[in-house]
Amino acid sequence: MGTIDWRIKGTEFGACNCDWGCPCQFNALPSKGHCTGGMAMHIDEGWFGDIRLDGLVWGFCGEWPGPIHEGNGKLLVYIDQGANEAQRKALIEIGHGKHSDEGTLLQIFNAMTPTKLDPVIAPIEYECDPVRRVARLRVPGVMEIDGEPIRNPITGAEHRARVDLPGGMEFRSAEFGSSNSRSTMLKALNVPAGHAQFAAVHWGPGGIIE
Repeated sequence: MGTIDWRIKGTEFGACNCDWGCPCQFNALPSKGHCTGGMAMHIDEGWFGDIRLDGLVWGFCGEWPGPIHEGNGKLLVYIDQGANEAQRKALIEIGHGKHSDEGTLLQIFNAMTPTKLDPVIAPIEYECDPVRRVARLRVPGVMEIDGEPIRNPITGAEHRARVDLPGGMEFRSAEFGSSNSRSTMLKALNVPAGHAQFAAVHWGPGGIIE
């Protein structure tokens, strides 16, 4: 772990190629044998040492040839172009798990992704409403992901699924939904009906902050 303390608190939208529910959240193997996905967050309040991160949008995406715990993956961090140089450096180091304790989400993701792609600084479009279970993420040159409620295949009615994970590494509670993902960079992340999650998160070096 690095020596710089940090905190980020905000609304997270995540999507992956797995079936609705994402087996990873239940210590099970991925639906299709391999993993790929992306997430984004609007930081309502955050800091990295003495650098404020309030109001920034950032995220990361990755892909693994098998289950995440088998490694050999690659990871890409993206940051909205509104961040200054110091803020960009801070979010890249956070995204690369350099200041996270062993066994936390970001440390594990990075330990399992030996290939780090060059970070992307771009005009990110991001909207997320966990209550309505809708989201929109656009990272130019990387991917586009839309989130919506799971719907009854016969009537089209919205179905609500909320999952509580008291021991979760990413969130303690999240609304689950459906995602439509398109990506030119991660070929496996072209999924018309994958998993989606919408959550309020608060992270630091030790993982989730209660």
